[in-house]
Amino acid sequence: MLKGKAEQLEDNGQILYRDFPFPSVIRLRHYVRVPYKEIPLTRRNILERDRHACQYCHYKGEQLTLDHVFPRSRGGGDTWENLVAACVRCNVKKGNRTPKEANMILRSQPRRPYSSLHFELVKHTRGNLNHEWRKYVIGI
Repeated sequence: MLKGKAEQLEDNGQILYRDFPFPSVIRLRHYVRVPYKEIPLTRRNILERDRHACQYCHYKGEQLTLDHVFPRSRGGGDTWENLVAACVRCNVKKGNRTPKEANMILRSQPRRPYSSLHFELVKHTRGNLNHEWRKYVIGI
């Protein structure tokens, strides 16, 4: 903003420096290409993708584990498409079986997050901390 590459649209009411408000929404004057960044396969990122909810019963709480949809003992790997958040109860109930064999319904098909920018945005806006963003970003 100081170099004129962006302009402030919204601030959060805090002062960054003297009379310079802390920006919460800026608009770039020229498009800047953001390179694709691979999202690492971590427990935290899987829980974020699954919105911290069991993918079998929708339980939301502290007692979430990671479940291999196709069990590791049968050749299932540690991939975005094979790991889901599951509560301890559902994980134990499913055990060493597929969801179909355990008569359990997987609420959504697990997949790799397609955009690191979207993934990061959703992570930072899920707590509704940035109310100013709502009128600029679709889907939050």
